[in-house]
Amino acid sequence: MTAKRPALTVLALNSGSSSLKFGLYRATHPAVETLFSGRAESIGAASGEFRVRDAQGRVVLSETLPLRDQRDACARVVRLFDSPDLPAPEAVGHRVVHGGIHLRRHCVIDDDVMRKLEAAASFAPLHVPMALSTIRLVQGAFPRLTQVACFDTAFHAGMPDVARTLPLPGEWRAEGVQRFGFHGLSCESILHRLGRRVPSRLVIAHLGSGASVTAVKDGSSVDNSMGMTPSGGVMMATRCGDIDPGVLAYLVREKKFDAPALEDLIDHRSGMLGVSAVSGDLRRLREVAASNADARLAIGMFTYSVRKQVAAMAAVLGGLELLVFTGGIGQHDAAARAEICDGLAWCGIALDARRNRESVDPVSRPGSPCAVRVLASEEEVQIARHVRGLVA
Repeated sequence: MTAKRPALTVLALNSGSSSLKFGLYRATHPAVETLFSGRAESIGAASGEFRVRDAQGRVVLSETLPLRDQRDACARVVRLFDSPDLPAPEAVGHRVVHGGIHLRRHCVIDDDVMRKLEAAASFAPLHVPMALSTIRLVQGAFPRLTQVACFDTAFHAGMPDVARTLPLPGEWRAEGVQRFGFHGLSCESILHRLGRRVPSRLVIAHLGSGASVTAVKDGSSVDNSMGMTPSGGVMMATRCGDIDPGVLAYLVREKKFDAPALEDLIDHRSGMLGVSAVSGDLRRLREVAASNADARLAIGMFTYSVRKQVAAMAAVLGGLELLVFTGGIGQHDAAARAEICDGLAWCGIALDARRNRESVDPVSRPGSPCAVRVLASEEEVQIARHVRGLVA
């Protein structure tokens, strides 16, 4: 008779480009209980916001304080455990956007993993160095705890060659220049929420500051809109997404751009921010859209690019049974969902205007061939699941 494995108290850390989401969970099998959760936002701005919610979702701590980078935000999370009222974590899980070619499975962090992560930083310079920084900080704060790296690329590791391979000479493919796919933890959490109701042909649109569209066939990723890095795919808040590579060659040749200048342009000064010259935040753009033509154009380009990717993934799957919207925009912007779905009736998508406006799941019309749902991404909970599976 197999002994029942005990619950494990897991601290999950989810570093984004300008935010840090976190939570403390009691992970059993298969349940994960939230003890508290929180978010640090506006990292790098003049004043950051730090909020903690209890298990019932009530705000128990709200601060405005300077957060220069993810290390500052992570250090504030660590200080929460100075309180004797909080249970101490027994293990820590980190969302790591990119593990390069050698780290394609969630794993316990050791010296070898850290070396491979350092080598992978060139694949995602916007994200991996931040993850390494927070890992080292937590190692210093909790030196006896096992830490686990959970990779956004792991879910997509089995993509078929026709989707994974980039049309470049073999010498570069051998060095790892390929499509990796991202937002894998979000996709995993959606599949977990769907449970046995995962259809054969599913598209997940994770729409936030970073945005991607994933085709899922029989529970496995077969394509993702992002490429070798999280900069590709659909237009995003400040990232350009897919762009004619000749534009980059032009900027190098004629404008003397170097690699840092190109990275700054495509990751920080493009997308909705670049087009609107106002903001990369869709909420802000909607506030000014009535009087600002560039803001309207940025919104239209964003929803247009997502619609094209959903249609492309429907073609990859040979049809579509379920479209799931998740991420901050996907969950909370009903107008964006309507604009994306407009023109997709040919693949069976028909929104119910009232349900969509009120975010009543599902937001599709009863009986429509392709259901459309709005589900919260639970990346931190998914991290806790993986940590327990590897550590308990």
